[in-house]
Amino acid sequence: MDSAALGSTVTNRSLSPSSWSEACPPILRDPRSLVADLHRVHRPAPGTVVVGVLDQVGRVAAGASFAVAPLTQRPGGGDGWQYRNAILAHLRRIIPHDLRRTHPVRTAVLMLCRRGSHAWTAEDGAWMWALQDASTLHGLRCGAYVTLTDEGWQVVGDSRRGRTPHSGSWAQETVRSVSSLPVRALMEPLRVHQAPCTVRAGGL
Repeated sequence: MDSAALGSTVTNRSLSPSSWSEACPPILRDPRSLVADLHRVHRPAPGTVVVGVLDQVGRVAAGASFAVAPLTQRPGGGDGWQYRNAILAHLRRIIPHDLRRTHPVRTAVLMLCRRGSHAWTAEDGAWMWALQDASTLHGLRCGAYVTLTDEGWQVVGDSRRGRTPHSGSWAQETVRSVSSLPVRALMEPLRVHQAPCTVRAGGL
């Protein structure tokens, strides 16, 4: 495949903000609470993706988080196809598919934690395409795409946003958690376990 054909393929694996809006993703009933819940459970640092599955009434039924870096370090960098495969793999781990249903009853949402501003980027377009395609392949409705940046959180295409949590909130919460430990605990060596991904199945 020549470079021109490859570039065309990669471009097709991305959505513009207008294309995303035209797809009419379901409007979140309470985006502030959803973002707060996903952040509380997964505490994403910049470079982390959180995938959530909402039930029929909009509550989080399952969720998973994983790092973006392993995807972008592959030859050619990350694109919508790689992102789609990563989302789909985690969906399969946390919740059964709904492909046998006539109409989707559950909704997949995605929150990308990254540095910078709310301004749309090509990476956002690739993740939006990935969420849309992965949702279809798992029998889910494609829901909201949320960015968590230095400026706070924002639901793309919805204009709803807030200042907290933001991309640095995970570090602030870690400091507060350590400072609340008893003095004896602070004197002991701190053991930190870093897993490649975080999975939460069932209710939060």
